[in-house]
Amino acid sequence: MKQIARMAIPAVLVAAAVAQPAFAQRKVTVTVQNIAPPTSVGVAPLNVGFSGGTFDAFDQGGPAAMPIVTAAELGSGTDWLSAFAAADPAAVLGTVGGAPMPPGEVASATFTVDPATNPFFSFAAMVVPSNDSFIGNDDPHAYRLFDAAGNLLISSITQTAGDIWDAGSELFNPANAAYIAGADATLRDPENGTVSRSFADFSKFNGLTTAPGYSFNSGLSAETPFYRITFSAAAVPEPATWAMMMLGFGLIGAVVRKDTRFAGAATA
Repeated sequence: MKQIARMAIPAVLVAAAVAQPAFAQRKVTVTVQNIAPPTSVGVAPLNVGFSGGTFDAFDQGGPAAMPIVTAAELGSGTDWLSAFAAADPAAVLGTVGGAPMPPGEVASATFTVDPATNPFFSFAAMVVPSNDSFIGNDDPHAYRLFDAAGNLLISSITQTAGDIWDAGSELFNPANAAYIAGADATLRDPENGTVSRSFADFSKFNGLTTAPGYSFNSGLSAETPFYRITFSAAAVPEPATWAMMMLGFGLIGAVVRKDTRFAGAATA
């Protein structure tokens, strides 16, 4: 009976630690995969943001601002990430992947996110070869990743060719296009247009050699899936929970050791 009483106190501590809802944050792993046809488009590093939904990077039918211009023309997320941080200082930001991913490649990155503060997911990345094509969400509330309890609402986002945007900021010109061997993507011919859905220019690159060395062939129709973003999440215990659990386990260990010594002495 005394042993049961001694064991009950630390066991209650462990049970309380496990029972309390102290997993406010989530470790979110974002995995991206280029699922385009083998000789088709590549995708630059994916810029991602978990936020409260206040950063609106662009609007369909409107002129592209610098955060999207640099992402769509150069594959750079520097301006996009800086503008995002300025609009939502509490946002969790980063990139997934390195150099433009050719068809078949996969990359992933993990972020610590508070679902209550940052339930929405945003993204932007250049699609190549192109002068100013990209993927991204026009509406900052388009992808609510977490519900009120911190559960994932979305397991994956698949982009088809029909989802590709044209920033309308640079005229089509293979000599200036990113991802084409021998082209200089730092040169540009301003277009002064507006953001619209378009993937028609990709077929104009057919037969040209890409930077990775394969002969490009678009193979895209509006319904062709070419890029997938998947999510997995795990709870992150708060420090107080870990402390209570360790205390409980420590007390249980101490009681077990004491009872073992007592039993040994009694036997002797």
